Amino acid sequence: MSSETRSYPRRVTTEAGEIEFRLMSRADEAAVLAFAQELPIHDLLFLPRDISESKVLAAWLKEIERGAITSLLAVKAGRVVGCGTLVRDPLSWSPHVGEIRNVVSSDVRGQGVGRVLSQETFALALGAGLEKVVVQMTVDQTGAIAIFEGLGFKAEALLRDQVKDKAGKKHDIVVLGHNVAQVRAQLEAYGLPGAVQH
Repeated sequence: MSSETRSYPRRVTTEAGEIEFRLMSRADEAAVLAFAQELPIHDLLFLPRDISESKVLAAWLKEIERGAITSLLAVKAGRVVGCGTLVRDPLSWSPHVGEIRNVVSSDVRGQGVGRVLSQETFALALGAGLEKVVVQMTVDQTGAIAIFEGLGFKAEALLRDQVKDKAGKKHDIVVLGHNVAQVRAQLEAYGLPGAVQH
């Protein structure tokens, strides 16, 4: 998958300082593993696998090289502080749907890094021509939910007791969706065809 509508690296000034957003590659393996291992385990619960394990990260990098996943890193002073991923499966029953998975370091939260990362990852999804984009997270991640609602996502499902943390406690997951094709069609009907482009 290409990022034809976006060029990287891209530098953005946030409340956390200057952040470089760039596409993840195999050269980032050690830095991403260090980032993932510093995250609170609760922040990883909405991901299908534990990215703080090196074998999971190795499989993730293979998927990037295969083109099924595009991952953006947020880097501050040479250290990874966030990662946004767009996942697609063109061989599934949902080739028109992409899933965004974002995680941000707790030390830069509430400083605009997650917002920019979400915007950039959503822009990649729009550039890929996806008709629908979904994101899921635990229900207590109210800041992240608000960011995606600000991008036009709406709650579609609540999955009760969907994930279990390492202590055995169960957590609910909320699924938000954005029907890009429907929004684009509505805007075109009003004569605003470029309004969903980033």
